[in-house]
This record gives sequence, structure tokens and C-alpha cells, in this order.
Amino acid sequence: MPKTLRNQFDKYLTYEKLMEAHEKCQKGKKNRLNVIRFNMRKEDYIWWLYNELKNRTYKHGKYVTFYVLEPKKRKIEAARYIDRVVHRWLVDNFLDPVFLPQFIETTYACIPKRGMHKAAKDVQMAMRKCKKEYGEYYILKMDVAKYFQSIDKTILNNIIARKIKDKDILWLINQTIYACRESSGIPIGNLSSQLFANLYYNETDQFIKHKLKVKYYFRYMDDSVILMEKKEDIKKIKQEIENFINQNLHLQFNKKTNIFKSKQGVNFCGYKINEYRLKLRQKGKQKLKRKIKKLKLKVKNEEITSKEAKKYLCGHFGYMSNADVYNLINSYFAIDETSNI
Repeated sequence: MPKTLRNQFDKYLTYEKLMEAHEKCQKGKKNRLNVIRFNMRKEDYIWWLYNELKNRTYKHGKYVTFYVLEPKKRKIEAARYIDRVVHRWLVDNFLDPVFLPQFIETTYACIPKRGMHKAAKDVQMAMRKCKKEYGEYYILKMDVAKYFQSIDKTILNNIIARKIKDKDILWLINQTIYACRESSGIPIGNLSSQLFANLYYNETDQFIKHKLKVKYYFRYMDDSVILMEKKEDIKKIKQEIENFINQNLHLQFNKKTNIFKSKQGVNFCGYKINEYRLKLRQKGKQKLKRKIKKLKLKVKNEEITSKEAKKYLCGHFGYMSNADVYNLINSYFAIDETSNI
């Protein structure tokens, strides 16, 4: 695919491509009511969607709003299932091929073969290098305040338009961005929103790596870490980055942004990281403990089977498998003859 997109919309607008997007969207969700209803007439829905896009009469539906409380209270805006099919088609065929190659190697969110675990391990490896190179060093942990809600849609559109010149793709992107009627911000939870959020902060990544020439820089969505030898240098870098995101992206750091001595380690991607240990953060431990307690009670009351309970814990096992948690596993998962979990 060319680096700048022109006249590509109709080339990828096929029944087969839209059906492929649907198949990817329903993975792990086939038992949900909206997916079941879609599958009952999926050929009709895909043909309808094809014609709506072909005639440029497609209109993104309204979002359903709800809140999640873990790890903190967040407003989630969920699109209709048919709109999520469009998001998947848009991302897979246009956005990912154009924008993923632009991202730096040390950004990890929502990028194939990266993710939280790799981010944490790469930070730890860099900390070991800094220990060897500098002895003592400093850590700048940066966190953007209300990131998704603060994204400026006009700036985002300008960033996208540098690479996408196809008016029909831009029309569809605008349908997606402006379906949420808030003056600023993009919905949390959409596949397209994840790509847009990554792309938006990529402006900062490029500034840090190519303008400021920072050697050790790592980002997971709006959380990022810099390692440097001298405190004066890292304080200066922090100010330059803060000025950049204020002026160019209309963003601000929150109160959690701070500079730490190397011996303090850093909280990043759910782990407390130092040169030789990767620990679970206290919040992660508490969440896991609450989950196990609830599941044990459900198994005891025969609301779910022990096999189903273990499925619910799969994500936690993956999270724990990368940390130094031998004692934790023994305390939480010790054999209990009265329990089936």
C-alpha cells in the first residue's frame, strides 16, 4: 500500500472484505445478543452495509454510554455492532497499513506483537543498561490527564489528512470521529479510537525521539517513561515535552507525572519495575484477590463450574506469569480441599 492514500476506498469495498471484518469482530463474542441477531441475517446486513458505503449514505449510529469501575471509573461509549464492523474494515484496510509503520519501536499499546508485557520487560532491560552505564540514574514517569476526552478532533483530522488524501476514506473517518457529539475527545472502547489515540500521541513520540534525541523512552498509550543519567537534564526534558503537548496537542500532564530516583523503580503497565524484579502493583493484587474470592463463592454456590472460573482468570494468569510472584501464587492459589478452584 502506498505511503499516502489516494483512490483506494472502492478498491477495498467488497462483500468479502466486509464479511471478513464481521468475522474478526465476533471473535470471542458469538454468544452476545447483538452478535447472534446479526448472524441470523448476516448476508443481508453485509450487503446493506456494502450499498450504504458504496452510495456514501452510511451514517454512524449513536453510542450507548455506560461506566466501568476497574481499574478506575471510566465512561465507555459503545458503538452498534454494525458500526464496529465498519471500524474493523476501516482500520484493517486503511489505517493500520498507513500509520503503524510510522510508530516508534518503543510504543506498545494496541500494536501486534507488542503489548503491556513487552513494554514492562523492555523498560526493565533499559533500566539494567542504565544501571550499568550510569550507576544511579533518574526516571521520568509521564501520564496525560483525561487523555481520550482531551483529544482535539481538529488536530486529529489534520494529522490524519497528511497521509490520507482519499476523500471517501476521510468522509468515513469523520463519520467515526464525529459520531460522538462532544466538542473534544473520542470514545473509549472503539478499535478505531485506539488507533486514533495512538496516532495523536505519536506526534510527541517523534518529538522526543528525533528532536530531543532521548535514548530511553517508552510509551503505552498515554503513559510513558524516560530514563536519564542526570536530574537537571531530565527536568529540562520534562518541561520541553510539557510545552510541546500543551501547544501542539492541547494536552496536560496529570499529578502522577513525576521524577524518581532509580532505586525507587517505576509503576508502568500494571507492574512495579526495578532492574531485577517485576512485581505486581498493590492495586493489581487487591483486584485479583477480590476476583478470586467472588469466583470461589460462585463455585461453592454452584452458579458456575470450576472450569468456567478458571476461564475468567486467564487474563490474570497472563498478567502474573510475567512477574516475580512465587509467594503470591502460593498464598492465593494454595490447594484448598474445600474449594474447587
